[in-house]
Amino acid sequence: MKILLVGLGIGVFAGVMAGLCGVGGGIVMVPAFVFALGLDQKQAVATSMAVIAPTAILAMARFSGTGLINWQLFWPAAIGALLAAWFATDWMKQFSNLTLTRIFGTALIAVGIIMVIRKN
Repeated sequence: MKILLVGLGIGVFAGVMAGLCGVGGGIVMVPAFVFALGLDQKQAVATSMAVIAPTAILAMARFSGTGLINWQLFWPAAIGALLAAWFATDWMKQFSNLTLTRIFGTALIAVGIIMVIRKN
């Protein structure tokens, strides 16, 4: 029952963040799966990636009629992301959970700092 309720709560928060900010899987779900549900880093990443698929499909369907999706950018970015994800899933298996957690945390901090100091 706990996994159902906590998972639903994590999903709701991640969905709100995805709809508002384009993030949710990595930034919300991975840490929540690790800290709230006790998953190891690899399982949290894999579960988050699985949840992203239906989330992204639904969001794309909702955004498609608004003119907000840049389809010229979509295709090359999607192809690049698919290729990178294919290889990165194998690389992930080679790292320890601790190393993956450190990579994840460092990436979040670096991106956060860049976003805070960058001027539009």
